Amino acid sequence: MKPNPITVTELNRYMKEKVASDEFLNNVLVKGEISNFKLHYTGHMYFTLKDETSIIKCIMFKSQAATLNFTPKDGTKVLVFGTVSVFERDGVYQIYAKAMQGEGMGTLYTAYKELKAKLEKEGLFDLTHKKKIPMMPKIIGVLTSKTGSVIRDIINVSTRRNPNVYIRLFPVPVQGEGAAEEIANAISIMNKNKLADVLILARGGGSLEDLWPFNEEIVARAIYSSEIPIISAVGHETDFTIADFVADLRAPTPSAAAELAVTDVFELKQKIEVYKNRYKTLLKKKIEFMCLRYEKCMKSRAFTMPKQRINDNYVLIDKNIKDMINSINIKVNKAKVMAGKTITKLDTLSPLKTLTRGYCLTKYDGSIVKSVEQLKKDSIVNLVFHDGSKEAQIL
Repeated sequence: MKPNPITVTELNRYMKEKVASDEFLNNVLVKGEISNFKLHYTGHMYFTLKDETSIIKCIMFKSQAATLNFTPKDGTKVLVFGTVSVFERDGVYQIYAKAMQGEGMGTLYTAYKELKAKLEKEGLFDLTHKKKIPMMPKIIGVLTSKTGSVIRDIINVSTRRNPNVYIRLFPVPVQGEGAAEEIANAISIMNKNKLADVLILARGGGSLEDLWPFNEEIVARAIYSSEIPIISAVGHETDFTIADFVADLRAPTPSAAAELAVTDVFELKQKIEVYKNRYKTLLKKKIEFMCLRYEKCMKSRAFTMPKQRINDNYVLIDKNIKDMINSINIKVNKAKVMAGKTITKLDTLSPLKTLTRGYCLTKYDGSIVKSVEQLKKDSIVNLVFHDGSKEAQIL
């Protein structure tokens, strides 16, 4: 009896089901080196995982790839956790990665978190310690590898923004053993000799292992102790190193660091022109406003009739004087009336008035005689009448 043939699709589906039913293959942790890495525009990652003798295809979908804390690339040694399955169309089996980290990254990441917590507690990340980046630095110090695109990007961006800026490169290794010590030493030398107005600490992207020198404590403390402001531009925008937290300013890329450090003189000139025109306009409006105020002042009575206020005051003074005179006259007249009444009363009581009725006053030795006892025989007295006086002798 002849066996019934099956189609290629049926065979591949059978193999897929067989692999899917194996619990070991549903959750597998594989270590290897990435090659043929491709990041699709959809965000999915396609790559091959290899060791010394074998390879296996891998795919990591966008949702899982978004959780990575590093950027995979060819040559990176990684640990991949995922599910092995058969791609039915091509009849190949591959790993569908759920998570991935650099080999040894677990230990490094733990060390990174511990050092970050320690330095943060000591205050190395405090905003109060951050120095202000100078607006127009003359010399930009760059600490990076002397080869590669980083220094070229910084030079291109800096000279484009300000052709007069001077770039001083201090070549340092940016990865590998001893790199941290050389970076810290370079920062110290730049400060000791005052070789720049601002420093850019830069390198391109990479895995956590590649960026590790910038997570070393010796580099962090050198940045903290620097008197020259430091801009950190290490890795890609999603990469954060301890150097970024300690630095006075973090830039997402080396090119961005150059933009932050170097003012665009052409843009500055445009701003100056805008401000100049704005000030001209404001000054013109101010002059127009002052002219209107001047014209209004010149049309006021103080200028058109300068003596009017004086004349008004003269009139007021005359009125006040007249009122004062009237008040004085009224008081004087009242006083005259009162005086007349008093004089009348006095005149009525006056002894001289009595003399007109035939009486006279007798005076002896200048005193009025009130009693006969005051007079003696032959005394000379003075008789005072209303119309004169005569002397008489007492007989």
